[in-house]
Amino acid sequence: MSGRTLDPELRAELASIAEARGCELLHVEYLAGTLRLVLDRPEGVRLEDCEGVSKEASALLDLADWGRGRYTLEVTSPGLDRVLYGPRDYQRFVGRRIRVRYLDPETRKRATVVARLAGFEPAADGGEIQLTETEDRHDRWLRLADVQLAKLEIEL
Repeated sequence: MSGRTLDPELRAELASIAEARGCELLHVEYLAGTLRLVLDRPEGVRLEDCEGVSKEASALLDLADWGRGRYTLEVTSPGLDRVLYGPRDYQRFVGRRIRVRYLDPETRKRATVVARLAGFEPAADGGEIQLTETEDRHDRWLRLADVQLAKLEIEL
């Protein structure tokens, strides 16, 4: 979870609420007074999924007294330009164009590349992704540990 941490038991209960509606709780984020729950499902997240999870999660959070005072609950889908959160996402989206912000291992400076996700090699430290740059067909491998943010590019 970005921002502040959420109790693992509370996160598990929120995940159960999502699973009961056929969804996966993909990500939890608490920033600037907003608790954002990101849901996913293979056939796409529907408005009814977000509404149902929102009602049940709100009731749970009110009972849990999770110590955040006033907050706004936002339940959403990952969107078309979704963030890739971990190894499962990288495996799922091999073949798609992605935008990756990363720390260059040689210069230790931040860099950004838009490329096709050509492969993923899992490992104990998270693994590596293979990127094929569209213009020159140049392949590069990046360690997931160096990736700061990766998002799908919208392709029309």
